[in-house]
Amino acid sequence: MISIQNLSVEFSAKSLFDGINYVINPRDRIALVGKNGAGKSTMLKIIAGLQQPTSGHVAVPADTTIGYLPQQMQLSDSVSLREETRKAFSHIDRMQERLDRYNAELAERTDYESAGYQELIEKMTTLSERLLMEQSEGREAEMERTLLGLGFTRDDFDRPTSEFSGGWRMRVELAKLLLSHPDVLLLDEPTNHLDIESIQWLENFLQTKAGAVVLVSHDRAFIDNVTNRTIEISLGKIYDYSVNYSKFVELRKERIEQQMRAYTNQQKQIQETEDFIERFRYKATKSVQVQSRIKQLAKIERIEVDEVDNSRLNLRFPPAPRSGDYPLILDNVGKAYGDHQVFDHATFTIKRGEKVAFVGKNGEGKSTLVKCIMGQIPFTGNLKVGHNVKIGYFAQNQAQLMDGEITVFDTIDHVATGDIRTKIRDILGAFMFGGEASDKKVKVLSGGEKTRLAMIRLLLEPVNLLILDEPTNHLDMPSKDVLKQAIKDFDGTVIVVSHDREFLDGLVEKVYEFGGGQVKECLGGIYEFLEKKRMASLSELERRPPATESKAAAAAPEAKKAAAQEAAPRQERKLSYAEQRERDKAQRRARKKVEETEAEVARMEAEVKAIEQELAEGATDPEIYTRHEAAVKRLENAMSLWELASIELEEFDA
Repeated sequence: MISIQNLSVEFSAKSLFDGINYVINPRDRIALVGKNGAGKSTMLKIIAGLQQPTSGHVAVPADTTIGYLPQQMQLSDSVSLREETRKAFSHIDRMQERLDRYNAELAERTDYESAGYQELIEKMTTLSERLLMEQSEGREAEMERTLLGLGFTRDDFDRPTSEFSGGWRMRVELAKLLLSHPDVLLLDEPTNHLDIESIQWLENFLQTKAGAVVLVSHDRAFIDNVTNRTIEISLGKIYDYSVNYSKFVELRKERIEQQMRAYTNQQKQIQETEDFIERFRYKATKSVQVQSRIKQLAKIERIEVDEVDNSRLNLRFPPAPRSGDYPLILDNVGKAYGDHQVFDHATFTIKRGEKVAFVGKNGEGKSTLVKCIMGQIPFTGNLKVGHNVKIGYFAQNQAQLMDGEITVFDTIDHVATGDIRTKIRDILGAFMFGGEASDKKVKVLSGGEKTRLAMIRLLLEPVNLLILDEPTNHLDMPSKDVLKQAIKDFDGTVIVVSHDREFLDGLVEKVYEFGGGQVKECLGGIYEFLEKKRMASLSELERRPPATESKAAAAAPEAKKAAAQEAAPRQERKLSYAEQRERDKAQRRARKKVEETEAEVARMEAEVKAIEQELAEGATDPEIYTRHEAAVKRLENAMSLWELASIELEEFDA
């Protein structure tokens, strides 16, 4: 599909890529891996056409579409979430405009037998078929499913995008990208702003609905579940493996061992040759042999080995001072912002030495509860921090809170006290800030380097309760492994807010789920928690009556409507007059939408039935099968829209 041919890139006389060649095939799921600075993001930009290589080129077929999600982007804030997401379908409007131009040109031409006329007919036929397929897939229903899958609620659809945080607006861009159905998806750290449920939804989408995918990610579980091919960028070259990331790690280890043996043998050969040249350089009787060895030495292609960096992050938390048996006790704790109740009645106890995770969708209150524990915001209920508890807190935006105009050394020197000040250079060296790196200004550091620097500040005094809010953002996989081991070895109590399943696996023994205004406790690790969630979801699915027969499908709208009317309303707080009026208006709109979609379902069923009647009567026109397929797809779309509308109405009726 896409061919990368002899690609070379140089920055300031330094070679980033050197004559790289590979092909992206239609169903490839490629993980692009390598050290920070190896050129992964640059490679994506070159494939997307946003950056030009020094030499070589990327061959992309004329009809192949490419979608690119960068780590950072400029976002529009002028319209609602629904309107912004609809921009994903602008390519369909452009296709319709092209088809209209072809039709106009066809009406004016009279050279019916010419090759140009036949070529125009073929273009129109191909474009018509593609347009029919795009239009029959139910844009509105697909848009709503995608937004819901990425964590938005129906209440968000008509909110202006300016009300959403940067992370949520990145989800909007991701939704638009997925809905545009490009042939090749290029994703640079797509999980950075997603929670666990949204990551799992994205995994499923990429596995089942995407074409070719090339992604850069530090989420090991995500790339393992999605990819079937791994391309490593190392020392300007690539190593291509037809396996997922975990298997690649094993194969890479074998490759490095082979390279090391070859490198050792070559170094031995070079040393022997250089010794011979040095020993006999000035002997006339050996001049021919010396010149031969010099030429031989010049021709040797030196073997390079991308060794594992032994100076990597060396992290160990100081011994924890002994605290009381219960570092944290919550009794009916709640937090609201105006009329919005983030969570309420949170009641649980964390024992000394426990390591627990706070998980849930973004916006459900994980970081909010952490701020309550830290005393940064007011709350309701009782929250008691135990005897002799000393908290070490890593905030989600900790890296951004540092002064970018001072150096790495000064950042630590400003907060260090006592004997620690004499050991700052040693501490920085252990965190890969040795030598000149300690004199860099904070503003030029990468996201991962800023996170490491913020972690150093956390280690300057002993604590016994670590609260880490998204500590793995921007950390590469080796650094995450070191941090995970350090937390495992820490003998105090730990609360981790994270959406990284691989990081939490084997680290925490208890999970607190935030959602629906509640905080629920789940004993066991993260994968046990996810399995229970999956089983609960399947149980609900199994309780729903099957609707496989066409008669049942036809009767479904009326049956669901009757069931909704019979359902007893739940108790709720008393609404004000204005709120009740708004609720009634929204409910009427929802009911009207159900009626409209029911009518559309009935109309589409009649259309399908009419075409099937033609077939039963022996119709022979080949176009009838195309019409039947399109009508069935439109019926499926109408059923999807009706189902979404019915769910919305049920929420009001419940």
